[in-house]
Amino acid sequence: MYGRLNDVLAEKGRQVYTIRKGATVCDAVREMNRKGVGALVVMDGDRPAGIFTERDVLRRVVDPDRDPAITRVVEVMTPDPIVVESNTRVEDAMAIMTERRFRHLPVAESGRLVAMVSIGDLMRWVTFYLEDHLQQMTEYITGRRG
Repeated sequence: MYGRLNDVLAEKGRQVYTIRKGATVCDAVREMNRKGVGALVVMDGDRPAGIFTERDVLRRVVDPDRDPAITRVVEVMTPDPIVVESNTRVEDAMAIMTERRFRHLPVAESGRLVAMVSIGDLMRWVTFYLEDHLQQMTEYITGRRG
């Protein structure tokens, strides 16, 4: 109904930010701040090993009073991320994120990581889709072209 992640990525871009699993939490937080993102894909070589998010910082570093300068990302990341293909339907990606209660979803093409979408990206896409659809329906009903 809302298209596929390929459509979202064509509009949003295909940037994905990563960090190596041996990096410290301080390194990861600095990278997230530098890039203006809330999550990084944690890489083990060329394979996604986990996701490190702002929520991980709060729950797994700050709350238990771990030292971010010596704590490694691999120790506090969310392991084994679900990775979807870029031809996944938007509504299917949203369902996965809602059911699993996470806000970031890595996207691959032929097994190669190409992007990451957030629930915000998908909500924005659906909102634009619905606004466009509403405009088309209004024009159809009223017989006017906008």
